[in-house]
Amino acid sequence: MQTEQELKDIVRQKYSEIALQDKETNEASCCGSTCRSTEVYNIMNDDYTELNGYNPDADLGLGCGLPTQFAKIKKGDTVIDLGSGAGNDCFIARAEVGEGGKIIGIDFTPAMIDKARTNAEKLGYKNVEFRQGDIENMPVTANTADVIVSNCVLNLVPNKDAVIKDIYRVLKPGGHFSISDVVLKGNLPKALQEAAEMYAGCVAGAIQKDVYLELIQTNGFTKITLQKEKAIVIPDDILSNYLNAEELQQFKAGNTGIFSVTVYAEKPAEAKKACCGPECCN
Repeated sequence: MQTEQELKDIVRQKYSEIALQDKETNEASCCGSTCRSTEVYNIMNDDYTELNGYNPDADLGLGCGLPTQFAKIKKGDTVIDLGSGAGNDCFIARAEVGEGGKIIGIDFTPAMIDKARTNAEKLGYKNVEFRQGDIENMPVTANTADVIVSNCVLNLVPNKDAVIKDIYRVLKPGGHFSISDVVLKGNLPKALQEAAEMYAGCVAGAIQKDVYLELIQTNGFTKITLQKEKAIVIPDDILSNYLNAEELQQFKAGNTGIFSVTVYAEKPAEAKKACCGPECCN
């Protein structure tokens, strides 16, 4: 059984490599991992190209949803993107917040931070910054963000509870998040659970959908809403790297489902003080 640090090292190594790959390579793989499929189609990624702020240099094809589309971002908001990669979601969020808003991207892979900063500099964006750090311990002060977004990242973090707790800390009272992620219904075969490539590919690190939603609720969030859900089909030529023919047949005939979900939730606003007399009830 690999430790949390070993799993994080695997992800950091893989995503350092991914930062140097082109979008077509990443889209034909499991979230950019090297278990590339010969069936060339997007396994998880949604199409960003029609969204305002889209920049092809920042799109590595690593997402599993369009969280910015559902995030209810307003002009002037401060938005944080967890696992910001080359900056794709940050630049789209910037188109929503305008010049008066602020975007902070957080990623723990130095190569991704370098790529994102280069992209922002080319675009001349002054209100978009990228900080290197872990998303379960963000380099951000408490009560900073109006909105937090993330795209296919929490499944890569071993301690998901810590991430959700830190999201709560960093959001302003009354703030909210919209996060796209990979979840499971049923149990993956042991070979997939233990495969480092499938962990870096966003599948082996996914948890049960019910557990995922329960973590959000138990950490104090309200108005939890499933904004989108879609099934993810991993091609046979990827699965066959880890499963023999009999195991592959059993997996496909079983009840295990892999899904991309986009989840919305709010941090409660601070409770109003009770009225103490006529002078404060006017």
